[in-house]
Amino acid sequence: MGKLLSRLYVQLLIGIGLGIAIGYFWPDFGSRLRPVADLFIKLIRMVLAPIIFGTIVTGIARMGDLRKVGRVGIKALVYFEVVSGIALVMGLVVVNVFHPGSGMNIQITGDQMDQVTKYAADAKQHGMLDFFLNIVPTTMVGPFSDGTMLQVIFVSVLFGIGLSAVPGDTKPFIQLIDTCLHAFFAIVRIIMRLAPLAALGAMAFAVGKYHISTLRNFAELIACLWGTSLLFVVGVLGPIARYNGISLWKFLKYIRDEFFIVLGTWSTEAVLPQMLVKLEDMGCQSTLVGMVLPTGYMFNADGTSIYLAMAAIFVAQATNTHLSLADQLLVLAVLVLTSKGSAGVAGAGFVTLAATLSSMNKIPIAGLALLLGVESFLNAARALTNLIGNGIATVVVARWENQFDPIKADAALNGPASVNNSSSN
Repeated sequence: MGKLLSRLYVQLLIGIGLGIAIGYFWPDFGSRLRPVADLFIKLIRMVLAPIIFGTIVTGIARMGDLRKVGRVGIKALVYFEVVSGIALVMGLVVVNVFHPGSGMNIQITGDQMDQVTKYAADAKQHGMLDFFLNIVPTTMVGPFSDGTMLQVIFVSVLFGIGLSAVPGDTKPFIQLIDTCLHAFFAIVRIIMRLAPLAALGAMAFAVGKYHISTLRNFAELIACLWGTSLLFVVGVLGPIARYNGISLWKFLKYIRDEFFIVLGTWSTEAVLPQMLVKLEDMGCQSTLVGMVLPTGYMFNADGTSIYLAMAAIFVAQATNTHLSLADQLLVLAVLVLTSKGSAGVAGAGFVTLAATLSSMNKIPIAGLALLLGVESFLNAARALTNLIGNGIATVVVARWENQFDPIKADAALNGPASVNNSSSN
């Protein structure tokens, strides 16, 4: 029993269960526990920028061939666009089949418009042009203090390329960065001890603040999003994983600690450092993992894509806004662009929706207020899908580049005994 309780995923399950109970029986107390989860996320974000910098810089510097770096980047982006596009289409199809917003007959009030004013203002500042301009930071050190992930990636790639072009022996400097990187990973392992408390606080806040009655009102939308996310993982990511030589179920078991952290905190950022290590231990070359996984966090949000397509049409259905097939295809096309324009922005889902609805001038942007009460529960589904999708994407690109070790993968997913048995046969 003691050994079982020492496992992180068991502690996380207990934390999630206790959080739900606290939020349900003592909602006032539960609604005040959000700072516990926020503290955990802040601690992770504190070390995220240097970890991303270290993994990308050492990856590019050790890869050496800049043409290879460019080839990996292009292959990753092509994969991201194709799979995210499939997710968008699936979300659009499901929301049209089940019509979760039909019959709500919502009339938008002034108070509801005030609730989404912030997101509408943010949307105006995060169009595609602003997205490309904001990739470049004002200073080289600015992204590390601001925690802007896309700018951190940009600076890291430039520094890695510059380091590769330096004549002479740069191995001692690369080794120094690598040593610092291991120190930051050690810090992450210390912070992870707080993960069960963070899950407790986040779930207590969500249930205590929004109550079970809120879930009942939007049960069909929540069920559609979770069901579509599950279908996408099993029906799309499953065959992709199998084609690339790994079992989806065994992969999910392998990342179960990270799975439950994301489920409890609704944040994929919280597990990025651990995913870097786990994918390397699973046979993906460290140089490739350091490039592909952080980039996937920006450009491969499969769960968010499903959510965006469903949420936009849900608002139209709930407010009795008729959309023709052409209108819905336009929503899809706009989402392909705006979903990238809000990458790395706090509240990115709402910012993206606001940007999409405001650009069409057909679906009332104030309808976003309908989603505020269930945002936390919707966010959990898309965060988990994003987590799984980026893990599979890294494996796929590693296989394409012949930088994947199936023996290490077999040992990680099945245990060392499987490797010994296969080698003896």
